[in-house]
Parts: sequence; C-alpha cells; structure tokens
Amino acid sequence: MEGLVALMIPIVAVGGFFVWMIALSPLGKAYAEKVRGGAKAAGAAIEGREEILEALDQLRHEVAELAERVDFTERLLAKQREGDRLAPPH
Repeated sequence: MEGLVALMIPIVAVGGFFVWMIALSPLGKAYAEKVRGGAKAAGAAIEGREEILEALDQLRHEVAELAERVDFTERLLAKQREGDRLAPPH
C-alpha cells in the first residue's frame, strides 16, 4: 500500500502541474471563455424564449379577434340570405 501511495504522489504532482499550465495557456483561457459564454447564451436564450412566448400570446389574441369577426360576418350573411328566401313573391 505504501508503494502505491509513493507512486501516486509524483503522478498527481506532475499531472496537476500540466493541468495548471494548460489552464494558463490560451487554450485554457479559450475554454474558460466558452464556458462563461455558454452561461450568457443560456440567459439570452431564456430572454428570447420569453419574447417568443409573448409574441405567441399576442398572435393568439389577434386570431381570436379575427375568428369573432368572421363569425359575426357569417351571421350577417346568413341573416341576409334568410331574408331573401322568406321575402314574399312580387
């Protein structure tokens, strides 16, 4: 067991050194920026989603208004046709 611990100490030390050097390199900085940008992009996606949902609600409202207008127009046309059918002959 002691031999395993003695073997792991230099491996962990050298591995930690290389991880530290990669973190300080441009590659590590680019990766860190990507991770930070991912969080910003997720926040922007949530804001964009809220805007889309708001626009969708507005469209639903407009479609409901148009449906009411179509129903009203259909009722008027149906009334006019019934009046023509029920009119006394000349």
